[in-house]
This record gives sequence, C-alpha cells and structure tokens, in this order.
Amino acid sequence: MTSEASQALLRALFDAAVAAADPFRCLPAWLPEPPKGRTIVIGAGKAGGSMARALEDHWPGPLEGLVVTRYGHKIPTGRIEVVEAAHPVPDEAGRAAAARILDMVQGLSADDLVICLISGGGSALLSAPAEGLTLADKQAMNKALLKSGATITEMNCVRKHLSAIKGGRLAAACAPAQVVTLLISDVPGDDPSVIASGPTVADPTTCAEALAILDKYGLREPVAAYEYIKRGHDETPKPGDLRLTRAVTRMIATPQASLEAAAALALASGVTPVILGDSLEGEARDVALVHAGIAKQVARHNQPAAVPCVLLSGGETTVTVRGSGRGGRNAEFLLALAVALEGHPRIHALACDTDGVDGTEDNAGAILTPDSLARAEVMGLRAKDFLANNDGYTFFSKLKDLIHTGPTLTNVNDFRAILVR
Repeated sequence: MTSEASQALLRALFDAAVAAADPFRCLPAWLPEPPKGRTIVIGAGKAGGSMARALEDHWPGPLEGLVVTRYGHKIPTGRIEVVEAAHPVPDEAGRAAAARILDMVQGLSADDLVICLISGGGSALLSAPAEGLTLADKQAMNKALLKSGATITEMNCVRKHLSAIKGGRLAAACAPAQVVTLLISDVPGDDPSVIASGPTVADPTTCAEALAILDKYGLREPVAAYEYIKRGHDETPKPGDLRLTRAVTRMIATPQASLEAAAALALASGVTPVILGDSLEGEARDVALVHAGIAKQVARHNQPAAVPCVLLSGGETTVTVRGSGRGGRNAEFLLALAVALEGHPRIHALACDTDGVDGTEDNAGAILTPDSLARAEVMGLRAKDFLANNDGYTFFSKLKDLIHTGPTLTNVNDFRAILVR
C-alpha cells in the first residue's frame, strides 16, 4: 500500500465515522408518536440544525420550536427556527436563545409533547446564567475551564451548577408535558446527564462536587461564580424528581457506532481494525504516547493484530495550555504522536474532530505520514518546539497536512486512526 493509498484510506475511515452519525440517517427511526396536543421542538448543539431539518422531513403533523447551533452550522428549515450562537465560550445570542426556549415551554399540558434535540456543544450554546450571575461570569468560567485541563465531565458538572437551564432544569420547566430527548453523544461513556450538561436529564452531581473540581484546578475566579457554587443553595433536579417523570432519552448516535462503521470499512479494505476504546480521556500528548506504543507493538510483533492493521479510538482528550500557539486537541495529539514515532516508515495516522472543528480552529484535524518529521526539518521546523508551544495547528499547516471539512453538522467527539502497514 502506497503512502497515498494509506492517506486515502484513513480519510475514508473518518468520512465513514462521520456519516454514521448523520442525523438524516440516524434520527428518523427514533421519533416518538405524535401527541394529542402540541408538538414543541427545542434543543442545542453543533448538530442542532441538521437534527431539526431531519425531524421536519419526517414529522407527520404540525410542530413549532427553536433550536440553537454554532455559528456556521445552520441549514435551512421550515417550521423549526434555528438560530446561531458562540462555542466554546457562550455569547449573548446563546443567552437570548436559552431564555426564549424557557419561555416557549411554559404552560404546557400533559397532552403536549416536547422533542429536545441535543448534541455536543449544547452546553455553551444554551447559556442561561443562574439567578445572581451574569453572562460575563459564565464566559470567564468557561474560558478558565477550557484552559485548565479539566475533562468534559468535570467541566459540565461545573456548568450545570451555574445554570438556570442545565442539569435537568429544562425538563422540569416542561412539566407536565412529555419530554423526549434525542441525543447525539460526544462524551466518553455516553452519559445523557453529561451531554450538553443534561438540560433534560436528572443530575446526580452536586454543588459540593462542582466546588471540588474548581478547587482541584485552582479556579477561584470569577469570584461571583465560585461563591455561588460554594453556597450550594440551588441544587439541580435529582433522580426521582417528580417533574422529570415523563422525560425520556433516546441515544441516536454514539462514538462507538461511528468507530464500528470505520472498522467495517477497514475490514472490507483488507485491513484488520482494532478498536482501542470509544471513551479515551487524558492529556492529548499522554494519550498519543500510549497510542504510539501500541502502534510500534503492531509493527514489531504483529500484536494485538497482524499488519496491515488500523488502530481506532474515540473519546475526548484535553490540553493544558502552557504555550501561546494555535492548537486543537487533535493537532496536539498528532504532533505528540509524530514525536513519539520518530518517523516510523510503516505508520500513518489521522486525528480529527467529527464536528469538523478542532477546538476553535478552522480545521477538523490533520494527517501524519512517515516523512512528516523529515519534511518539517527541511523547513527548519522542530516538532518538539511546536509541541511545547501548543502549536500543532501551525506545524501541520506549514506541512500542508491539515484536514478541512467545514462543519459536518454532527458531533461524536474525536476520531483517531493509526494505520500500520
């Protein structure tokens, strides 16, 4: 297999993973029966626009609603209004949309149905500060969490306890209507209470746990947000809350399903797939070291599978920002992998975010070839220096090895594929 063929296969595996989470493919089968009363559609996430359109295309009766998605992710809809807001740091548009959604579900009856469309990114996009807090407080805390190295589960625990809509509060506002939440998972473990901070799901976490997370990472500012959680006077709805009795969740797409789709394509292409896990977490550069070790084991000993073999994994790594470069956790992972593999002649790799946006950059991720380091050295680029500066984007940009897809209109977290020939 040539280097060009290897790169083409890796890109095809990524495309297969994204296609498996396409709302137009996976949403229709999970739609509930129409109710006696009204049907209200609400939601938030990077897949919000495509989920709303897929629902419209397959819903037999009248409906109305409002869904918020990330800037650049909106697609035309007819009956459901789709608005755009900022991600990963919330903005006024997201706050206004959250307020409108809460107003929209007031005064519903037991004959009404609320369909909530939730996907990754919804936590930032659906921003309703708790009473006494401001949007600026939420923005500052989000920025601090993103730089801290906290996991997505930890971040969303804190977010839920600073919100008037997350952690089951939205479902409570919908009562006594039936609430059916259709979820596309972007979190390790597919916990519905973590995806977009679980606006329609009872929250098992507490203010005390959120405070422990802030203390763990030394996050004491903004003071108003820290003190609000420390007071612990306004807990989220817990399992067993009667207001959530008629709220159900349906998982329509997951990282595992996307990994399995990629694995099926690899097998059909004559390459043995090995799924290492769908929920891998940790510092991107540390996760890269483990992946490099496994890839070398395959190359050297044909274990855990004989070559040709592709190692597949998902989940969400983190990056503790210490430098001033342009990153993205997938670019950081791939740059650390390049350093660890030292130009291994039989290994190619790809790392991308399935939503098409690696962090806050304009790329989905990047691709690594056996000659990446050699080409970089010719250009005077030292991979270790770029890694120390959290500057994976610039490194792969100079090599012209970034992958650009534009918004994919779905999101099942990171996708990594390491091909050993």
